[in-house]
Amino acid sequence: MTDSQWIKLLDIIEGREITPLPTGFIVDSPWLPNWFGIKILDYFTNDELWLKANLHVVTSFPDVMFLPGFWSEFGMCSEPSAFGAKCTFPANEFPHAHKIIHSIEEISRISKPNPEKDGFAPFILNRLLINRQKIEDNGHKIFFSVSRGPLNIASYLMGTTEFLTAMITHPEEIHKLIHTITEYLIELNDLQMQAIPTIDGILILDDIIGFIGEEEFKEFGLPYFKKLFDRNVSVKFLHNDASHLSSISYLNEMGVNLFNMGFETDLNELKLITDNRVTMLGNIPPRDVLARGSSREIEKEVEALIKNLNERSKVIVSCGGGMSPDVSTENIQCFAETVMKYSQ
Repeated sequence: MTDSQWIKLLDIIEGREITPLPTGFIVDSPWLPNWFGIKILDYFTNDELWLKANLHVVTSFPDVMFLPGFWSEFGMCSEPSAFGAKCTFPANEFPHAHKIIHSIEEISRISKPNPEKDGFAPFILNRLLINRQKIEDNGHKIFFSVSRGPLNIASYLMGTTEFLTAMITHPEEIHKLIHTITEYLIELNDLQMQAIPTIDGILILDDIIGFIGEEEFKEFGLPYFKKLFDRNVSVKFLHNDASHLSSISYLNEMGVNLFNMGFETDLNELKLITDNRVTMLGNIPPRDVLARGSSREIEKEVEALIKNLNERSKVIVSCGGGMSPDVSTENIQCFAETVMKYSQ
């Protein structure tokens, strides 16, 4: 992000109404490499290609906020790798982290990794450090530390079904696992902030909080997310594009002030539940409309979203979730132009 984009983001979070409405997207490895014309594996393993891809997207759409911006990652293997997960990297498919906990008893063997040395974390941070000057020479800065959330990571270490079941059958052991992961994530995000002084925001991505009920979230989610977001930064950004029902009422208590949700959600409802204290990033269907829709379909959806807003402050028009694979340059341009057209 540029300094001016960052200032605009802070203004939006403060509740200042921006005209036209801003456009922004979460972009990462499921979309960016193939859009740029390279394999996903090339994107992960070649610092020069990673930088070129990220520079190309921000220069191609200068009026769009790309969040978190210059995201260094290895897909869903980024954090599980630190705990010893075997990681599979097809040449041009999404990587996969294999589970390492096959019984409840094995949870006691899980220890907190060192983010400076273990798994992909050192490579993720070093990529940013190597390219930081080039990023800044091109008018952008690294403003966010980034990690998946503790429930998301636990689901990879155990398997999603096994993890969710164990919440009910073995809550004590699950608390131990989530606590260990959370302590690692606190150190991981702190390390990013210490290494890169421009960081003034945190992005946590966790869809598993959408797979549990409210009581389970209050016990196994809320206290740990409060710890993660309890830091002195201006932007506290949560992504959950599964169901919001269990957690949306607790965004304010968690400290979240920017939220990216699933597309089957009305922004007016979310703003009402959160007392309009949280900026909403959404909410067009990412696959069926933004990726597969015609220009007319995109315009129709965006127009309806904007015209149906009861309150235009604290809204960044986007898709519900991250950028879907196969979204074209033309569709992004159509989306951004439509937002400008109907929000003047």
